[in-house]
Amino acid sequence: MGIALRPVLAGALLLLAGCATSTVEAPTRPPPPPASPPPVQTSSLPWPQSLPGWADEDHLAAFHAYAETCRVARDVASTRQCERAQEIKRLSRPVTPSAARAFFEAGFGVVEAETGDGRPGLLTSYFAPEYSARRAPDAEFDMPVLGRPVGWTRGQILDARAVIEGGPPSSPPLAWMRAEDLFFLQIQGSGYLTFEDGSKARAAYAADNGHRFVGIARPMAERGLLPANGTSGEAIRAWLAAHRGTEARAVTALNPRYIYFALDPDDGGNPAGAAGVPLPARRAIAIDPASWTYGDLVWISADAGNLVGARHGYSGLVMALDTGSAIRGPVRADLYMGRGDAAGDEAGSVRHPLRMWRLVPR
Repeated sequence: MGIALRPVLAGALLLLAGCATSTVEAPTRPPPPPASPPPVQTSSLPWPQSLPGWADEDHLAAFHAYAETCRVARDVASTRQCERAQEIKRLSRPVTPSAARAFFEAGFGVVEAETGDGRPGLLTSYFAPEYSARRAPDAEFDMPVLGRPVGWTRGQILDARAVIEGGPPSSPPLAWMRAEDLFFLQIQGSGYLTFEDGSKARAAYAADNGHRFVGIARPMAERGLLPANGTSGEAIRAWLAAHRGTEARAVTALNPRYIYFALDPDDGGNPAGAAGVPLPARRAIAIDPASWTYGDLVWISADAGNLVGARHGYSGLVMALDTGSAIRGPVRADLYMGRGDAAGDEAGSVRHPLRMWRLVPR
């Protein structure tokens, strides 16, 4: 399905109500390339200067993030602009902010993505969590991190979360974690573990049980466990930690999806997304590959978040480098915030009405 696109138009940003948490899982390999959007006559497209907030963008930071990741795009026009960026890096030492801005303004036109009803879409956020782990279980670290089941194939339907967690481990555990930490590690799809001896490892997505992801934020609010506007990721995690045991497991069981992991060395960088390249913090988004193509350069504009603790709006140039089971639709994005607790605290409060523009290479 191609993305619905139109030339940039002025308009008020409508508010979008709701409460939920986001989820992104990095698959073991990128899914098949989606169908390309319909051809666009770039000569008639508006310039990027028409984008809301364009003058305030850090064009130099955006340029470097683009140059590091643009090779994932495969179409001829995008490849040509990527080569231009590499040439500018070679010839300009250093690249200046004005040169970075000129690169985008000369090389791209813009078209806005639309929802079916013309209303704003939704921006959420995710991060690479860093959690404590143990080599052996104890009273606190009692939830096993399980590896891929033997013979697993993509799409295979296995037991639901409650059954998996209620029985003995199906394979030798890779590590042991607090239950609420493992639940959030599975929501994010990958993360980093620190063991008691100080050693570190990256927990990478390896398989899933084939069940659909179900967010627990809304049912927690409906049951009165959290206020309707207080379902940030940190609030949910704090509740699960405070009610660890049977009560918390009854809530996490509402999400039947279960993720299995592989442990890799921690290289100190950011995890790779579905496009196969490391995700630059605050410059990468997960998108619906039925509407976007990996490597697309995107302008996002999001404001007026409705969760308690929402810090500010978000606007700027980002790259489409990842996907996730909850990311669906042409105006839907999950912003990668980075690694660690600070990134997680901010990511958990992002639920903002969203507008998106695709920068089309000329």
